[in-house]
Amino acid sequence: MLCIHQRPSGLSFNVRIQPRSSRNMVAGLHGDALKIKLTAAPVAGAANKMCLRFLAERLGVSHSALEILAGHTGRAKTILVKCDPARVQAVRDRIRALLEE
Repeated sequence: MLCIHQRPSGLSFNVRIQPRSSRNMVAGLHGDALKIKLTAAPVAGAANKMCLRFLAERLGVSHSALEILAGHTGRAKTILVKCDPARVQAVRDRIRALLEE
């Protein structure tokens, strides 16, 4: 089950990145993390940048609303979606909807 945590500045959740994939896609769950396949190589932060762009597009938020809180150099990352309290439930629903793609 995907764990989404509320924080003072928004919502956070865990992702597991698989770089050098044939296409960018959500590939289900990996434990309590959202598994994401990316075409980018894990070199010079390229996979991190692509991860944030991919999630921003899928969640309908700006790229600047996303931040990697932990896991900058590994496959397991914690992502923060910055949002105001009035939008928390809508963003939570969008994150859960990623599993249905």
